[in-house]
Amino acid sequence: MLLAASALLLGIPAAATASAASATSGTGWIRLAHLSPNTPPVDVYLYSFGNSSAQIVLHHVAYGTVSPYEAVTAGDYSVAMRATGASPSSQPVLSTSVTVKADHAYTVAGMGPESGLRLVVLDDQLTTPSGKSEVRVIQASLKQQTVKFTCGGQTIVPKATFASVSSYQAIPASTWTMQAIGSGATATGRFDMAPGTVHTMVVLDGTNGLEIVNLEDAAGAGQPPVGGVTTGFGGTAGHGPGSPVPWLALIGAGTLIALTGGFRLRRQGLRRQLHTGV
Repeated sequence: MLLAASALLLGIPAAATASAASATSGTGWIRLAHLSPNTPPVDVYLYSFGNSSAQIVLHHVAYGTVSPYEAVTAGDYSVAMRATGASPSSQPVLSTSVTVKADHAYTVAGMGPESGLRLVVLDDQLTTPSGKSEVRVIQASLKQQTVKFTCGGQTIVPKATFASVSSYQAIPASTWTMQAIGSGATATGRFDMAPGTVHTMVVLDGTNGLEIVNLEDAAGAGQPPVGGVTTGFGGTAGHGPGSPVPWLALIGAGTLIALTGGFRLRRQGLRRQLHTGV
């Protein structure tokens, strides 16, 4: 009865019981993101189906936060979003379900304005054509409702509207200058697109205008997904019982701390990446 009540609380359809054991072999990956500009920080929970204990908990997840991928056993999961500091047993603000397939990666992102906030499940690509890189664009700027996204001066997404996600496109592997061009602001950055890598370019509202953040979804053929950028990590967020892979982060003044949870990207780190183009 307790498990059934938890499933109802998290918005899991009862019919999901029939598929709970359908994809339980192998490993997939999942990452969590907050991409709603005017939504306050939230706590995000990941539950495996039939288990009322959260497998991953990310606390105080603010706009612009994208976790690295977490390796999980293939199967059915739910993601619940609660107000920061709310009781883990309280009604979620939002919830959604996701079926993780072996050798697949997913991003679950809170997107849209606060008044129309929704959780979106994205199927992330991990492979590319030989010698190519793949890139897609998430438009998460509310101040610039529509942007044009260019790569090397060539338009790859002519009209990216707020809270939209483009399809992946193959581009020649190289170091590219990319721009997000809105009606009142433009962001520019140089990014290395190595052969075999997959990237999600996120357009954000920054303190001084638009920002472009490069998320490396995959580092190359045969490599596990990466998920985040390589600078700007900080903070902690706790894993619940049973999480298969702890995350390690180097934080503080050169102090190595073993974490039992994920970690969030500080916006300052994202801005440094934009300016350096790394």
